[in-house]
Amino acid sequence: MGEAIDWRDAKYDETFEEELRGLERRRARDPDCSVADIEATLRHLRTLDGSDHGGRGSVQEIYMAASIAAHELFISRWKAELGGA
Repeated sequence: MGEAIDWRDAKYDETFEEELRGLERRRARDPDCSVADIEATLRHLRTLDGSDHGGRGSVQEIYMAASIAAHELFISRWKAELGGA
C-alpha cells in the first residue's frame, strides 16, 4: 500500500493546476493579455504574501504558494515560447 498523500500536498497540487488552467484560459480568451499583465499579477501576489505577519491559516498559505508558483511557471513557459526565457 502506498504512502497516503498529505492533505496539504493535495491542496497545493489542486490549487496549482487550477491557477495554471485559469491563466491558460485568460491568455486564450483575452487578446490584450500579455506577459507583462501576468508579471504584474505575480508582483501583486508576492506583495500580498510578504505583507502577511502570521495571520493567514495553513490553507491560505498553501493557496498563496501554489498561486505564486503557477504564475512563475506560466510566465517562464510563455517567455520560452516567445524565444526569450
